[in-house]
Amino acid sequence: MMKTWLITGTSSGLGRLLAERLLQRGDRVVATLRREGTLDELKKQYGDRLHVLTLDVTDTRAVHTNIAAAFEAMGRIDVVVNNAGYGLFGAAEEVTDEQIDRQIATNLTGSIQVIRAALPHLRRQGGGRIVQVSSEGGQVAYPNFSLYHTTKWGIEGFVESVAKEVAPFGIDFVIVEPGATSTQFGAGLDHAVPMPEYDDTPAGDVRRAIASNSFEIRGDAGKTVAAMIVAADSVHPPLRLTLGGGAYDSIRAALAERLRVLEAQKDIAFSADSIS
Repeated sequence: MMKTWLITGTSSGLGRLLAERLLQRGDRVVATLRREGTLDELKKQYGDRLHVLTLDVTDTRAVHTNIAAAFEAMGRIDVVVNNAGYGLFGAAEEVTDEQIDRQIATNLTGSIQVIRAALPHLRRQGGGRIVQVSSEGGQVAYPNFSLYHTTKWGIEGFVESVAKEVAPFGIDFVIVEPGATSTQFGAGLDHAVPMPEYDDTPAGDVRRAIASNSFEIRGDAGKTVAAMIVAADSVHPPLRLTLGGGAYDSIRAALAERLRVLEAQKDIAFSADSIS
C-alpha cells in the first residue's frame, strides 16, 4: 500500500537517500531542503509523486506554513521524518556564541517546531508516525561534540515526553540512532577555530582523528535507510532504534556504566527520602 512521507533535510545524506528509496518503491514524498534545485532530477523522474519545498527549519513561521501546505496538498501524510541537521565540531570553549545559537536553532528548536507543526494535522487525520533522526550521540558523548550532543540528548528527551502525550491520538514516534555512516555528515561539520591549549587533551586527539580520517566508519548508509524504512513500516516499532554495530557497542557500554554508577549510589539516594 502506497504511503505518503514528509522528510526534512533531503539535500544530501540519509535524507536524500531515504527519499530516493521511497520513490523507487512507489510511495509519495514531500521533500524539504534549503537549497533549490537539488532534487530537480528526481522531480523529473517521479513527477507528482515528489513534492519539493524549500524550507529552513530555523524559520519557525515557515515551518508551520510549509507543513500545513504539505498536508493540504497531499491530503494525508503517514510518516514525518525529522532529519534536518548538522554537526558542530569543537571544544565548548572553542565554539562561538553564533555557532552555539545556530546549532541549537537547527538541530533542537527546528526539530521541535517540525513536530509541533505536524501534530495537529496528524491528530485530525486520526494518527501517524514521526521518525526523529537522532544519533548514537543522543545517548553517548564524545569530546569536541558537546553542542551537537546537547541537541541530540535534548530532542530525545522531548520526543520521549511528547510520545506519551499524543499516544491516545494514534500518533507514535521512532527515534533513529545511527552510528557513523558513509554519508556526507563529516563534510558538513561546522568547525570551531582550534585553541592550542587543547592540543594535548582528549579533544585534541579527536580533532586529529577527524582531520586524518583515521576513525572507523562501520555504518552503511544504504543499509541504515533500509532499516529505517522497515521500522517506519512496522506496526509496533521501538521508541529508540539503534543502527550500526559501533553505535550498539557504544550505547550498550554507556548504559552499563550509567547503571553501575547508579547502583553504587543506591544507599545515598534512598537516604534523601523523607520516609526511611
